[in-house]
Amino acid sequence: MRFYQLLISSVVIFFVLYAPQPLMPLLSLEFNVSAASAGSLMTATMIPLAIAPLIYGFVLAKENPLKILKLSMIGLALTCLLVPFITEFNHFFIIRICQGLLLPAALTSMTTYIACRYQGLELQKKMGIYIASTIAGGFFGRVISASFAEFFTWQDFYLVIAVTLFVLAGLIRIKKQLAISATSSVFSHLKDIQNPTMLKTYGAVFCMFFCFAAILNYLPFILRDKFDIQSTQQIGFVYIGYLLGALASLLSPWLVKTSANTFKLLTYVFLFYSCSILLMIPADLISFMVAFTFFCSAMFIIHSTTAPLINKISPATPSVTNGVYVSFYYCGGALGSYFPGLIYQHWGALYFLLAIVLVCLIGGGLIYSARSGTEITATS
Repeated sequence: MRFYQLLISSVVIFFVLYAPQPLMPLLSLEFNVSAASAGSLMTATMIPLAIAPLIYGFVLAKENPLKILKLSMIGLALTCLLVPFITEFNHFFIIRICQGLLLPAALTSMTTYIACRYQGLELQKKMGIYIASTIAGGFFGRVISASFAEFFTWQDFYLVIAVTLFVLAGLIRIKKQLAISATSSVFSHLKDIQNPTMLKTYGAVFCMFFCFAAILNYLPFILRDKFDIQSTQQIGFVYIGYLLGALASLLSPWLVKTSANTFKLLTYVFLFYSCSILLMIPADLISFMVAFTFFCSAMFIIHSTTAPLINKISPATPSVTNGVYVSFYYCGGALGSYFPGLIYQHWGALYFLLAIVLVCLIGGGLIYSARSGTEITATS
């Protein structure tokens, strides 16, 4: 499989994950459900992503990742084909659960394939490009789905995704078994991460993505209720702050290099993260979009800094270290995509944003207190 094929597949797979997000108000009206219930469509896909990295590793230890990738893409295509025929919200929710079970298989297969195919600096470079493709998929998935809802129907986008996934899956050629190291003793290594520094850092990652998922999931409702933006296309383009914020992650290596202590740097970024949320409260639309861009920038800086940091300080094997990282990451996303919605629908945007600030400050507190354990050295 050529690398550019993998990148295109990554972008389209992330379309599946994030396509419903800008459509939440529309789906809420169409299926006559609450904002929190509509938001649960994201929760349904993220819960499997919170546990899958430690499960699919066992499967990928015995199977060619390209085979798993091809099968999962076909499965995702079939679920997308079903979407235009649903008439009940519960049916859509069940489809999203199925997609949630297939998505981590596809994502884990791609990262495993990259790890098996490339070595050293080339591996780091390819993995960085892959992460960029996931960001692009998240952005364009939101924008294009919103545009389809405006000019065609939101169901039409799922038909396009299905056809594209079938074509991409058909192009995958499985020629030989890749050399994959066994991971039969993954759970025996979990004890290696059970120290305060590791757990506090993982906890901060949980808080980081909890806040991010909450804001992005209920952004369409805030734009509708606070700024009277009804057009799904306009809602989709507000997500451009997400893409601009992602560019800030390029600053992370420079920030780490110029900082005496990475934990101290992350504490300051968490404070900036919290302030950007507070700036959304009294804002007009332009100020809100600027604050939203700052918010996304802080998130991507934290994410791109904690990922290599956790590998540096972890005494566990890389597979366990990163598997638990992803688990905490998406667990935060799963809970953040639902529970803040209950606050939003009962008490409004003000208390919704204040609650998220509180979680953000807890994350900052965790990363600040983790500094005391930085004397731990990595053995991986």
